[in-house]
Amino acid sequence: MSRRLKVLMVTPEVVPFVKVGGLADVVGALSKVLDACGHDVRLVVPKYAGMQHIENAKPLPEPLIVKLGGHDAYARVWECKLPGSKVICYLLEHDKYFDDPAVYGGGPSGDGHQDAYRFTFLSRAAVDLSAFLDWIPDLLHCHDWTTGLVPVYLNTTEFNEPIGRAATLLTLHNMGHQGRFHSDLLHFAGLPDSIFRPDGLESMGQVNLLKGGIYHATKLSTVSPTYAHEIQAPENGGGLDHVLRFRAADLMGILNGIDESEWNSVTDSLLPAQYSAKDLAGKSVCKVALQKSFGLEVDDTIPIFSVVARLFGQKGIDLLAAIADRLMTNMQIQIAVLGTGEAWLESVLSNLAERYPGRFAVHIGFNHKLSHLTAAGSDFLVMPSRYEPCGLSQMYAMKYGTLPIVRATGGLKDSVDQYVEGEASGTGFLFEQASPDALYYAIGWACSTYYDRRDEYKKIQQNAMLRDFSWEVSAKTYESLYKWAIDTRRNAFDD
Repeated sequence: MSRRLKVLMVTPEVVPFVKVGGLADVVGALSKVLDACGHDVRLVVPKYAGMQHIENAKPLPEPLIVKLGGHDAYARVWECKLPGSKVICYLLEHDKYFDDPAVYGGGPSGDGHQDAYRFTFLSRAAVDLSAFLDWIPDLLHCHDWTTGLVPVYLNTTEFNEPIGRAATLLTLHNMGHQGRFHSDLLHFAGLPDSIFRPDGLESMGQVNLLKGGIYHATKLSTVSPTYAHEIQAPENGGGLDHVLRFRAADLMGILNGIDESEWNSVTDSLLPAQYSAKDLAGKSVCKVALQKSFGLEVDDTIPIFSVVARLFGQKGIDLLAAIADRLMTNMQIQIAVLGTGEAWLESVLSNLAERYPGRFAVHIGFNHKLSHLTAAGSDFLVMPSRYEPCGLSQMYAMKYGTLPIVRATGGLKDSVDQYVEGEASGTGFLFEQASPDALYYAIGWACSTYYDRRDEYKKIQQNAMLRDFSWEVSAKTYESLYKWAIDTRRNAFDD
């Protein structure tokens, strides 16, 4: 390593402490691999009620003064290590904003209004933390809209302070969430009114935290190369496509990796049997266990098509629901759904399970052990996403020899290679249109491959399991991006 970097990760969630979605996995895994590369990586995250695996956290002796507009607030800072690494984690305790187990949409009303203040508090606290610790990072790596004010602070109120020389990288995990709030938030944040303008925080009369971060961050990244291009078009940019085109020269798409120490069919202790690409015998044991867990008919000759997803419109699971009757009538398959989300979709899927007992099963909720068993015991994973910045489930599935059926969008397109019939090449099945028919025919293609081209099916299973999705590859790209951002920021001051 030619240059040891000091990096502060600013994030609303991180595994194993608190997780809502893939962002938590990304922050945890990337932090650990950068630490293993020799960098000084530290992390700041709210201390929510009910956080897990923080039994060894210890409070620092003095409170952190958080310099908000018109008043100072205080936070107790707890310090611990990210399990399995030397990464120091700072947990921000503040009862008014974080004494709630909900990461998003918390507070008394549950409508997300409190998020405006709690994540402004997080951003301001992250900036003030450096002087408090007498540790100035080279770069603050900010994750999504919740941390969008960090680059804004460094370009305005903190520009002439030591922290102002630090570079910022804003990673856009999902443009569907931007943090739009009333303009009164500026006063609470202690930011000047002058930045409430179209090339700053203003968007349709409101403060848009993500927009402000995009304009002010030194560099930008998103979680796959294809998604980096897609979000510059109106249909995927969430109204900020013009801003992203303006900053396109500073935007890089880096495909997420996965933690292969956790998601590994050879070593996974959560499975009833382990297996490898050379010896898949244990996968049949996992399949039977999965059928029993979901109440499916136990028959390891019938292919299982699984879903592990949040049940929202983005994920396209309604497309699967729309063709479920056709699938049950025309194909000899089983379907297992693991997830939680919109009540109407949960109801539709539960109704299908009642109509097709033993063939269509649903587990509403999230179960970590069951998610591993589903990855291992299934034959196919269905991901008909309308858009997917990166996606991790398809990578997990491939490491377990479960072939993904995915729409050719975002990180799905970047991580799954199309099966070529007759050549036994590829790692899964891709389709173009977000429509019920397109999904139906893709599942039919996979089903016929399973039954009629067994040798090819087994070969693409092995192809999938041998793909390298480790974080080491992505981490090297992040290292280069960090250095680019740091040099750019320093050159701006030197000029």
